[in-house]
Amino acid sequence: MLYINDTCREPYWNLAAEEYLLKNFNEPVFRLWRNSNSIIIGHYQNALAEINTQYVKENGIKVVRRLTGGGAVFHDLGNINFTFIEERRPGEDTGAMFHRFTAPILDALNAIGIKAYIEGRNDLLINGKKFSGNAICIHRNRILQHGTLLFDSSMNNLSAALKSRPEKFIGKAVQSNRSRVTNIKEHLLPDKYPSVTDIDSLEKYLEEFICSRYPQITPYTFSEGEKREMAALRDSKYSQDNWNFGTSPSYNFSKTRKLSGGIVELFMNVEKGKISGLEIMGDYFFTLPTEEFCRTMIGTPHTIEAISAALQKIHVTSYFNNISSNELMEMFFE
Repeated sequence: MLYINDTCREPYWNLAAEEYLLKNFNEPVFRLWRNSNSIIIGHYQNALAEINTQYVKENGIKVVRRLTGGGAVFHDLGNINFTFIEERRPGEDTGAMFHRFTAPILDALNAIGIKAYIEGRNDLLINGKKFSGNAICIHRNRILQHGTLLFDSSMNNLSAALKSRPEKFIGKAVQSNRSRVTNIKEHLLPDKYPSVTDIDSLEKYLEEFICSRYPQITPYTFSEGEKREMAALRDSKYSQDNWNFGTSPSYNFSKTRKLSGGIVELFMNVEKGKISGLEIMGDYFFTLPTEEFCRTMIGTPHTIEAISAALQKIHVTSYFNNISSNELMEMFFE
């Protein structure tokens, strides 16, 4: 087994590294890594149904789609991520996989007096509160299982960034289950176990504990060639809107608001991340027909950047008297 302690904090890079390790390495892997502020969404989720779009934009929080399934999770530097990549065992289902790969983490925490346990198939809890979400994907006969370990994450950012109104989105996407969460830091016993007091010491402890379970484990550092290939995967896939947003399932979105120029009702269809249908109604005044505006917006990616750029090219107040571009842009997002 190879042990990789990745010091890069860039979410795009770290998710690209996960795919590269799964698809290009043959050896078993244990990896510890952290991300700067980001929302990591499940492979089949509708990204925009999972995030508070305005909060994410204002706070520079990256949104990245991963290979594995499950729900959206918030990452920051107060969270440690762990990854196991190994061969699939004959007859092993996903439940058995989750138990196999989370067992060393649970053993490590219980060894320092933290009574952690698995509930359901893939959540790790302390006193009924979730501190770790886990997800799996399989490539050929190799399993990648990774999970979060909330140590001292910002609960305010976690709650605000993931706050959404998924009932506004009607589609087949998987919605996240907002569970009560807790930080590991709240459950430390520094008097009994003084070696673990902060996130760096926990990471070092996990490294030593897990490596002791695998006598043949070897520390591994990426070669320059491997780094270049991961960077290329990051640049071509994981940093791109067409991966992070464009692969969201088709969905319908609606919103009604009273704006400065009147009440506006927006009904929108999105396919492959782009607006495929748009209808706007309301009691606003206009100079040019709304239907013309709607036709202009068809094909625009459903992202803040793309909608904003499109509206800058349109004389919005001709279509919606006394309504600004910023007011109208907010209608396209929850």
